[in-house]
Amino acid sequence: MENLKLNDMKASEFIFNPDDNKKLKDYDSGCTGDFKNKKDACESLKEGVALLAELQEKLYAYDKYGMLIILQALDAAGKDGIIKHVLTAVNPQGCQVKSFKAPSAEELDHDFLWRCFKALPERGNIGIFNRSYYEDVLVTRIHPQLLVKAKVPNLPKNPEKSDKFWKTRFQDIVNFEKYLVNNGIVVVKFFLNVSADEQKRRFLERVNNPEKHWKFSPSDLKERGHWDKYQDAYHEIFKHTSTDFAPWYVIPADHKWFTRTAVCEIINNELLKLKLHFPKVSEELKAEIDNAREVLSKEE
Repeated sequence: MENLKLNDMKASEFIFNPDDNKKLKDYDSGCTGDFKNKKDACESLKEGVALLAELQEKLYAYDKYGMLIILQALDAAGKDGIIKHVLTAVNPQGCQVKSFKAPSAEELDHDFLWRCFKALPERGNIGIFNRSYYEDVLVTRIHPQLLVKAKVPNLPKNPEKSDKFWKTRFQDIVNFEKYLVNNGIVVVKFFLNVSADEQKRRFLERVNNPEKHWKFSPSDLKERGHWDKYQDAYHEIFKHTSTDFAPWYVIPADHKWFTRTAVCEIINNELLKLKLHFPKVSEELKAEIDNAREVLSKEE
């Protein structure tokens, strides 16, 4: 299959450029590109998922690169749906998903990258982080008391106001991602950009539908009260950690059908850049294969 396109929209249009003066609110969360309707997007997604299955098989066989997909978003933006619908055809042997929730006591006794470091994908595999180490420059910035709980040494008196503290963490993350890329792990970072109105609609859908009550947590509503702070915190994250080797993609998330299609095609394009192929077979193995074919064909 040839390189897919975002329905005539370039994937680069979703990349956050630190040199731009755009705020997160300047990104259109309701964008659907040139797709006329959900049906067209779903057809494109179907093709994209089929291609992803092929590319993942080659990635696994080639065994020189791995891919780390990071999904970040505010609640109800559709992270779980990405995992369910985009990666539906990927062989489970070559894919692993890790969801990062509140850190355990053991995790709090290590540096903030430790729990993510030990969950990195192997070569040949695709790893998906549902939330990630970016929570440690996001939630901890909104709730700095969590830094005290994590026993961070030399913590500033008012860490939420300390540019130096956060810039140091941002640089640690950039260095970490550069290390991964240098070692053959492609880092693809998605922020699912949902609007406040759409998040409200999805929350109401959850509380009004008994079958979706399990998806709702009282903390979701509490964190929604910090909407503006989260928007500012994410903007700071993108400004300091969107790099040429691991850029942030700000994906419109008000229409799930577009979000899933865009994410799938960006993943495919990143894999296509690797020019993956199945390993070449040695002459000795070819001879053994020919022999096996002859033996098997003679069996009754």
